[in-house]
Amino acid sequence: MRLAPVLAVGLGIGGLLAGAVPAVAKPVVPPTSSALTWGPCPGEQKELVEAGAECAHLTVPLDYSGPGGRTLRIAVSRVKAKDRAHRRGILLSNPGGPGGAGLATTVGLRATLKKVADQYDLIGFDPRFLGGSTPVRCDPAGTPEPPRTTTSPRLDFEDGVRRSRSTALRCARHDGNAALLPHASSRNVARDMDAIRAALGERKLSYYGVSYGADLGAVYTQMFPRRADRIVVDSSTDPDATQYELFRRAGRPLEEGLDEWAAWTARHADTYRFGRTGPEVRATVQKLLDGAERRPVSIAGTRLGAPLLRLFLRQFVQHQEDDAALARTVRALADAAAGHDVRPNPELAAMLDFLNSPDVADSMTGGAVFMCGDAGWPAGGWPRDPRTYWRNMERSRGDQPVFGPLVNDMTAPCAFWPSTPREPAVRIGNDVPVLMLQARRDNNVPYDGALALHRKLRGSRLVTADIRSHGVFGRGAEGRTAVPCADRAVTEYLGGGALPAADVACPAPGGRREARPAGGRDGGRR
Repeated sequence: MRLAPVLAVGLGIGGLLAGAVPAVAKPVVPPTSSALTWGPCPGEQKELVEAGAECAHLTVPLDYSGPGGRTLRIAVSRVKAKDRAHRRGILLSNPGGPGGAGLATTVGLRATLKKVADQYDLIGFDPRFLGGSTPVRCDPAGTPEPPRTTTSPRLDFEDGVRRSRSTALRCARHDGNAALLPHASSRNVARDMDAIRAALGERKLSYYGVSYGADLGAVYTQMFPRRADRIVVDSSTDPDATQYELFRRAGRPLEEGLDEWAAWTARHADTYRFGRTGPEVRATVQKLLDGAERRPVSIAGTRLGAPLLRLFLRQFVQHQEDDAALARTVRALADAAAGHDVRPNPELAAMLDFLNSPDVADSMTGGAVFMCGDAGWPAGGWPRDPRTYWRNMERSRGDQPVFGPLVNDMTAPCAFWPSTPREPAVRIGNDVPVLMLQARRDNNVPYDGALALHRKLRGSRLVTADIRSHGVFGRGAEGRTAVPCADRAVTEYLGGGALPAADVACPAPGGRREARPAGGRDGGRR
C-alpha cells in the first residue's frame, strides 16, 4: 500500500465492496460516555507532538446493532484550525493498507494543502483494532523455520499455505478474538468515523483517503451520504470485483510496469550491465527468478526464494522514480546469485532488515484482520481450496512470468480464517460529490478499477495523471515528482471550490501541456 509497507500488509492492494445494496445508515449518535477528553499525544507520535496536536480516545460500540454491549476505544488526534475566521470544519484521512494506523496521517497532508490545511481541524484516527485503538492480538508467531537451501515452486507454495494456516490458527485461538474478529469491517470503520464526527459536534466531515483509504471513503459516502462534505479518494478499485480478483488483475499492469523499467535500465546499460534492450534486461530478471526457484539467493546472511524476490520487485516497480533503486537491487541480487560476495544496496538492506526483524510475522496481523474479516472490503472471494491458487499460479506463467505466480498465490490467510462477516457487503451507487484521483499506470490498483468506481459514484469527477505511481496527491511531499495539476485540484476543492466541470487529464510531470478535459465520465478510457 502506499503509506503502509507492502511487506507488512501482504501486497497492499486496495479492494472494495460487493453484495446487496444497504439502506442508508443513520448518523451515529455516540453514547454519553463517549465524550472526548483531550490531552497530550503519545511521545512516540513525534509528528503530532511537533504539530502541537492533542489526542484522545473515543468509546464506540463493538457491535453497532447492539450499542449497549461491549465497547472499543478509538485513538483520535486533533490539530485545531489555525485560520479560525475561515474554518471549514473537520478533515479526516486514512493512509491505506488495510492495516495502516492513521493517527498522524492528516497532519502529513499539510505540506501539500498549505494554507487550506489551516482552515480545518485536522483529525487523525487509528481504525479499530489497529495502533492506539483497542487492538486485536494473535498468538506469537514463534521462531520461523530456516529457509530452504534448495527448493521448487511447489515447495515454496506449500510453505506459503502452511504459513497462512498458521496465521489463521494463531488468531483463532487467541483469547477473546472470537468476539472481536467478526466486527473488523469497513462498515464499522465508517461508523467509527461518523461517531468521531458526532463526538466533535460537527454536522458533516471532509475526508482524504488513498488506496484502501479511498475505498473506505466510498463506503462512507454510501452509508452516510448526508454527512459527507468534501470527499477526496486517491487510487481506488473496482467496486464489483472480489479481493482475489483484484489481486489477479494487477498481474498484467505489473508486467507492463516491469517493461517500462526494463526499457529505462537498457538506456543505462553501462551502469547496470543487464543489456542494451528491454528484452535483454527482462531476461536477466527471469534468469534470477528461475534460479531462485531451485536454489534461493543468499545475500548478507539471508536466503531469498523466488516468492520474496517477486515481492521485492513489486515493491519497487510501483513508482517510476524507483527505477534506479530497482536496478541497483536486481544488480546486487544477480551478483549474489552468481556467487559473488555482495554488499546490499541501501534499499535492499532496508528490506532485509525488516525481514530479519523479530516482529515480521506479527506485523501482518492488522492487514489480515481486515482483509479476511470484511465482506464490504475486501469483497471476499478467496478460494477455500489451495489447489485453486496453485492452478492459477501455473496458468499465469505464460503471459505473466514474473508477477503471475505472485498475484495468483494465497497472499492472505483468508482461506483458513476463523470468523465470518456479520454483515453483507456494501454496494456502491450514489450521487454524492466526490473528487477522484488516479494514476493511469498504477500497477497496484489498476486504472480500469477506478473507472468502474467512477461510474458508480455518479457525482464524482476524475483527475488522472499519466504516470506509473500508486497515489497521485502529495507526491512532492514524499520526495517524488509532484503532479501540480492534481495537487491544485485537491487544494482548490478542499478550500471551498467547486468540483471540476468535467473529468481532467493532468499532463505528465515536467510536461508543458495544460490540464485538459479527460473525455467524459470514463476519464479518457484506454
